[in-house]
Amino acid sequence: MNPSPIAAMLLAAGRGERMRPLTDTTPKPLLTVQGKPLMQWPLEALAQGGFQDVVVNTAWLGAQISTQFGNVFATERPSNLRKQLSNQEQSTASLRLHYSHEGRDFGGALETAGGIARALPLLCPPHATGAAADVFWVLAGDVFAPDFSFRQDAVARFVASDKLAHLWLVPNPEHNPRGDFGLGPLDADGTGLALSQPADDPRPRYTYSTIGLYRKALFAPPWCDIPTGNPQGTSAALAPLLRAAMAQARISAEIYTGRWTDVGTPQRLAQLNA
Repeated sequence: MNPSPIAAMLLAAGRGERMRPLTDTTPKPLLTVQGKPLMQWPLEALAQGGFQDVVVNTAWLGAQISTQFGNVFATERPSNLRKQLSNQEQSTASLRLHYSHEGRDFGGALETAGGIARALPLLCPPHATGAAADVFWVLAGDVFAPDFSFRQDAVARFVASDKLAHLWLVPNPEHNPRGDFGLGPLDADGTGLALSQPADDPRPRYTYSTIGLYRKALFAPPWCDIPTGNPQGTSAALAPLLRAAMAQARISAEIYTGRWTDVGTPQRLAQLNA
């Protein structure tokens, strides 16, 4: 398995208001789910998928995150990916962790699009070539999706497309019964166009899992007017950019049916740990 040069952004800057009082002293991505900090689950999956660089944005109690995880995260490779079990370098997978400290630099979180714009120089550094100069993963540090695989073939398929983002959608949970986006007819790979449907549209909609592949072009005009690096610390949501690009048939999506929980309340956290 050849490591992919593309980076991933793990969103970890939110305040976690609905998780209070648990998040009064602990950032939500560090809350324990089945024995591990919540954000450790996707870090392990990224490392096991062969990805090597992750940018973590922080705000609320962000120093706790960088202190706990440091600059390198290592995990054991699945046995089917080890060439020689006696070789420590091959039996473990590691990630280089980079931090975008929004709270330290701007006094608070910049929302998703603002945070991604801020982190773009780390996600697609000027010296990068090929896919690493243009494409990156985005995922949330407060979502539990232990069955999701960050696949090299998914990256290759996205790179070969003309889309600005590819989203993984999930069946609607109880707390989001109408979902977020629609999905057009599927091709042989199970992929279709993501659709921005009005609230009164009777066609099925699905919930955005918060996992996706993105091109940096989505965070530039005409879709986004925040300069690369977001030097002014502009806060901006992601959904308006996605909906504008969906209107031009530039966003694809597929359905993910594995375990998935938006760990948004103490009750959902307790259920996962029960």
